[in-house]
Amino acid sequence: MTGRRPGGGGLIAFEGIDGCGKTTQARLLAERLGVLLTFEPGATGLGSALRAQLLEPHRSPVDERAEALLMAADRAQHVAEVIRPALEGGRWVVTDRFSASTLAYQGYGRGLALDDLTTLIEWAARGLAPDLTVLVEVPVSEASARRTGSAQDRFEVQGAEFQQRVADGYRQLVEEAATPWLVVDGTRSVDEVAADVWLGVRPFVP
Repeated sequence: MTGRRPGGGGLIAFEGIDGCGKTTQARLLAERLGVLLTFEPGATGLGSALRAQLLEPHRSPVDERAEALLMAADRAQHVAEVIRPALEGGRWVVTDRFSASTLAYQGYGRGLALDDLTTLIEWAARGLAPDLTVLVEVPVSEASARRTGSAQDRFEVQGAEFQQRVADGYRQLVEEAATPWLVVDGTRSVDEVAADVWLGVRPFVP
């Protein structure tokens, strides 16, 4: 995978249900590699406004199709403003969530058609796909326990059934993937998970 892009950079995406620990692992990997760390939704000025509408539970309800379109708008701006310039400059990028989140949450979670979402994703990201996607897996019950006591966003308050559909969706995406995925057990200590992530990521980076 290394050197496949014209600029020589690469993209690693971290995925998983809310509370799985992927944000911590994305940060640790970016620090270890000394590369750009970013996230979705909300990494740009436009994305920040969209994130508030998408995640803050006190906001007015968002229709499922509108939700998918807003996520796509965030990704289009994210790719144009942050990710693609970095890749073209030869940098590696680690992102906390990318296209698989749309399929898992709006597809398997909300029940929207996967074919429609795939077309939307490819259009918004201009065909950009991760060189490697890292899925941090934990049981829904454990992820929920980890979130106890913290403010919950619009997706986190959907309940265990929704989160289980998302988790099952991620597993289905792994089984059907045409691009590389790394699945790690997120139930262990932060350092143990990070060690597994590094072992799996190392062949993909210079």
